[in-house]
Amino acid sequence: MPETNDTQTQGAPAERTFTQAEMDAIIGDRLKRERAKYADYEDVKAKAAQFDAAQEAAKSDLEKAVEERDRLKAQLQQLEDERTRAEQVAKAAAAHGVDAALLARMAGDVDENAQFLQQQMAAMPKYPTLTDKGETPPPTRTRAEIMAIRDDAERLRAIAENKNLFE
Repeated sequence: MPETNDTQTQGAPAERTFTQAEMDAIIGDRLKRERAKYADYEDVKAKAAQFDAAQEAAKSDLEKAVEERDRLKAQLQQLEDERTRAEQVAKAAAAHGVDAALLARMAGDVDENAQFLQQQMAAMPKYPTLTDKGETPPPTRTRAEIMAIRDDAERLRAIAENKNLFE
Protein backbone atom coordinates (compact mmCIF):
# COMPACT_ATOMS: atom_id res chain seq x y z
CA MET A 1 0.00 0.00 0.00
CA PRO A 2 1.41 3.40 -0.91
CA GLU A 3 2.31 5.69 1.83
CA THR A 4 0.10 8.77 2.19
CA ASN A 5 0.81 12.02 3.86
CA ASP A 6 -1.59 12.44 6.75
CA THR A 7 -1.38 16.21 6.79
CA GLN A 8 -2.55 16.45 3.17
CA THR A 9 -5.60 14.32 3.59
CA GLN A 10 -6.69 15.67 6.93
CA GLY A 11 -6.47 19.47 6.14
CA ALA A 12 -7.83 19.52 2.61
CA PRO A 13 -11.49 18.90 1.92
CA ALA A 14 -12.30 16.20 -0.55
CA GLU A 15 -12.75 17.47 -4.08
CA ARG A 16 -16.29 17.08 -5.31
CA THR A 17 -17.28 16.43 -8.89
CA PHE A 18 -20.56 17.52 -10.40
CA THR A 19 -22.66 15.94 -13.08
CA GLN A 20 -23.75 17.94 -16.10
CA ALA A 21 -27.32 18.06 -14.76
CA GLU A 22 -26.12 19.47 -11.43
CA MET A 23 -24.02 22.12 -13.22
CA ASP A 24 -26.97 23.07 -15.43
CA ALA A 25 -29.16 23.42 -12.32
CA ILE A 26 -26.54 25.57 -10.51
CA ILE A 27 -26.02 27.84 -13.52
CA GLY A 28 -29.77 28.03 -14.21
CA ASP A 29 -30.42 29.00 -10.59
CA ARG A 30 -27.71 31.68 -10.75
CA LEU A 31 -29.14 33.07 -14.03
CA LYS A 32 -32.64 33.11 -12.55
CA ARG A 33 -31.41 35.17 -9.55
CA GLU A 34 -29.53 37.58 -11.84
CA ARG A 35 -32.53 38.02 -14.14
CA ALA A 36 -34.76 38.67 -11.13
CA LYS A 37 -32.58 41.67 -10.28
CA TYR A 38 -33.43 43.26 -13.64
CA ALA A 39 -37.01 42.03 -14.01
CA ASP A 40 -38.41 45.59 -13.88
CA TYR A 41 -35.91 46.93 -16.45
CA GLU A 42 -38.55 47.44 -19.16
CA ASP A 43 -40.80 49.32 -16.72
CA VAL A 44 -37.92 51.56 -15.62
CA LYS A 45 -36.96 52.12 -19.25
CA ALA A 46 -40.54 53.13 -20.14
CA LYS A 47 -40.75 55.49 -17.16
CA ALA A 48 -37.41 57.08 -18.16
CA ALA A 49 -38.72 57.60 -21.69
CA GLN A 50 -41.87 59.25 -20.31
CA PHE A 51 -39.77 61.49 -18.07
CA ASP A 52 -37.52 62.46 -21.01
CA ALA A 53 -40.58 63.28 -23.10
CA ALA A 54 -42.04 65.41 -20.30
CA GLN A 55 -38.71 67.23 -19.90
CA GLU A 56 -38.54 67.87 -23.66
CA ALA A 57 -42.12 69.20 -23.69
CA ALA A 58 -41.37 71.48 -20.76
CA LYS A 59 -38.18 72.64 -22.47
CA SER A 60 -39.99 73.43 -25.71
CA ASP A 61 -42.67 75.29 -23.73
CA LEU A 62 -39.91 77.31 -22.07
CA GLU A 63 -38.27 78.02 -25.43
CA LYS A 64 -41.62 79.15 -26.83
CA ALA A 65 -42.13 81.43 -23.84
CA VAL A 66 -38.64 82.92 -24.25
CA GLU A 67 -39.24 83.54 -27.98
CA GLU A 68 -42.60 85.17 -27.21
CA ARG A 69 -40.96 87.34 -24.53
CA ASP A 70 -38.24 88.45 -26.96
CA ARG A 71 -40.83 89.22 -29.66
CA LEU A 72 -42.90 91.27 -27.20
CA LYS A 73 -39.80 93.13 -25.99
CA ALA A 74 -38.92 94.07 -29.57
CA GLN A 75 -42.50 95.17 -30.22
CA LEU A 76 -42.50 97.26 -27.03
CA GLN A 77 -39.19 98.89 -28.00
CA GLN A 78 -40.58 99.73 -31.44
CA LEU A 79 -43.71 101.27 -29.92
CA GLU A 80 -41.61 103.28 -27.45
CA ASP A 81 -39.39 104.53 -30.30
CA GLU A 82 -42.44 105.55 -32.32
CA ARG A 83 -43.96 107.33 -29.30
CA THR A 84 -40.69 109.17 -28.60
CA ARG A 85 -40.43 110.24 -32.24
CA ALA A 86 -44.05 111.42 -32.26
CA GLU A 87 -43.44 113.42 -29.07
CA GLN A 88 -40.34 115.01 -30.61
CA VAL A 89 -42.23 115.90 -33.79
CA ALA A 90 -45.12 117.37 -31.78
CA LYS A 91 -42.70 119.36 -29.62
CA ALA A 92 -40.82 120.70 -32.66
CA ALA A 93 -44.10 121.52 -34.44
CA ALA A 94 -45.37 123.43 -31.42
CA ALA A 95 -42.07 125.27 -31.01
CA HIS A 96 -41.99 126.42 -34.65
CA GLY A 97 -45.71 126.78 -35.27
CA VAL A 98 -45.80 124.08 -37.95
CA ASP A 99 -48.47 121.45 -38.55
CA ALA A 100 -47.34 118.26 -36.75
CA ALA A 101 -48.64 115.94 -39.49
CA LEU A 102 -46.68 117.86 -42.16
CA LEU A 103 -43.56 117.85 -40.03
CA ALA A 104 -43.94 114.11 -39.42
CA ARG A 105 -44.27 113.52 -43.17
CA MET A 106 -41.18 115.62 -43.84
CA ALA A 107 -39.25 113.76 -41.14
CA GLY A 108 -40.19 110.47 -42.78
CA ASP A 109 -38.83 111.69 -46.11
CA VAL A 110 -35.51 112.76 -44.59
CA ASP A 111 -34.01 109.28 -44.82
CA GLU A 112 -35.02 108.95 -48.47
CA ASN A 113 -33.67 112.42 -49.27
CA ALA A 114 -30.41 111.73 -47.46
CA GLN A 115 -29.90 108.53 -49.47
CA PHE A 116 -30.63 110.40 -52.70
CA LEU A 117 -28.16 113.15 -51.78
CA GLN A 118 -25.47 110.62 -50.89
CA GLN A 119 -25.93 108.92 -54.27
CA GLN A 120 -25.70 112.28 -56.04
CA MET A 121 -22.59 113.25 -54.09
CA ALA A 122 -20.97 109.91 -54.89
CA ALA A 123 -21.55 110.54 -58.61
CA MET A 124 -19.93 114.00 -58.49
CA PRO A 125 -16.27 114.35 -59.53
CA LYS A 126 -13.86 114.45 -56.63
CA TYR A 127 -12.03 117.79 -56.86
CA PRO A 128 -10.39 119.16 -53.73
CA THR A 129 -11.40 122.52 -52.40
CA LEU A 130 -8.31 124.73 -52.76
CA THR A 131 -7.36 127.95 -51.04
CA ASP A 132 -5.51 130.77 -52.79
CA LYS A 133 -2.19 129.02 -52.19
CA GLY A 134 -3.41 125.76 -53.70
CA GLU A 135 -3.63 123.93 -50.36
CA THR A 136 -6.58 121.90 -49.17
CA PRO A 137 -8.10 123.60 -46.13
CA PRO A 138 -8.15 121.48 -43.00
CA PRO A 139 -11.58 120.19 -42.02
CA THR A 140 -13.35 122.10 -39.31
CA ARG A 141 -14.96 118.93 -37.96
CA THR A 142 -14.17 115.24 -38.08
CA ARG A 143 -16.26 112.81 -40.07
CA ALA A 144 -17.51 111.18 -36.84
CA GLU A 145 -18.57 114.55 -35.42
CA ILE A 146 -20.50 115.34 -38.58
CA MET A 147 -22.24 111.95 -38.64
CA ALA A 148 -23.18 112.43 -34.97
CA ILE A 149 -25.21 115.57 -35.75
CA ARG A 150 -28.82 114.68 -35.01
CA ASP A 151 -30.47 117.39 -37.10
CA ASP A 152 -30.59 116.03 -40.66
CA ALA A 153 -30.48 119.40 -42.38
CA GLU A 154 -27.51 120.56 -40.31
CA ARG A 155 -25.72 117.23 -40.93
CA LEU A 156 -26.21 117.58 -44.71
CA ARG A 157 -24.94 121.16 -44.56
CA ALA A 158 -21.84 120.01 -42.64
CA ILE A 159 -21.26 117.22 -45.16
CA ALA A 160 -21.45 119.71 -48.02
CA GLU A 161 -18.99 122.03 -46.25
CA ASN A 162 -16.56 119.18 -45.58
CA LYS A 163 -17.12 116.95 -48.60
CA ASN A 164 -13.42 116.17 -48.81
CA LEU A 165 -13.94 114.01 -45.69
CA PHE A 166 -16.57 111.95 -47.53
CA GLU A 167 -14.69 111.28 -50.77
